[in-house]
Amino acid sequence: MENTTTIDDLPKVMGDDGEFHAQDEAVDLSGTAPEAWIALGFFWILGLVVFYQFFTRYVLNDSAAWTEEIARYLLIATVFTGAVIGVVKNNHIQVDFFYQFMPRALARAMATGVDIMRVAFFAAAVVLTWLMMAKLGSTSRMTMIDLPMNYVYGICLVAFAAMAVRSTQVMRIHLKRGYTVLERPESAIEDR
Repeated sequence: MENTTTIDDLPKVMGDDGEFHAQDEAVDLSGTAPEAWIALGFFWILGLVVFYQFFTRYVLNDSAAWTEEIARYLLIATVFTGAVIGVVKNNHIQVDFFYQFMPRALARAMATGVDIMRVAFFAAAVVLTWLMMAKLGSTSRMTMIDLPMNYVYGICLVAFAAMAVRSTQVMRIHLKRGYTVLERPESAIEDR
């Protein structure tokens, strides 16, 4: 089959005056999940701490010792809140190859089982994190800053709880529409 597209069929970007006249689409952030804003906040604070670490080490030649530890904890917070975004969008790594070759009823049952196990996993992670925090109490402290480590674990606990809630919402969407992304990889959670 021959391609019949000509240069005149393409969008015109450069005007007759020789200037570019491309316009960007309007950015719509209204559909952004609250977890994404929290993750962005942690990321920016992390960036500022790392910049401060760089500045004190290489410009002032007097490194601030606390920055490395705090940057590590901020990275943990960024990753855990970012994982919540992955649950919201239902785009964590998954293998959907075999679902294409299974009988439809078996694929549906297994996909529902995956949803149930995901909710159970995050709920178990909440309980286990809570038990660990209770066992540590306030005796476990950060190395450079005299704060309890439970602050860091608390962020993980809240993130696991958010993942449990969001995975329950994703499961409800899957049950309502009658299929999951595993069964129909071309679909996405936004196709409600």
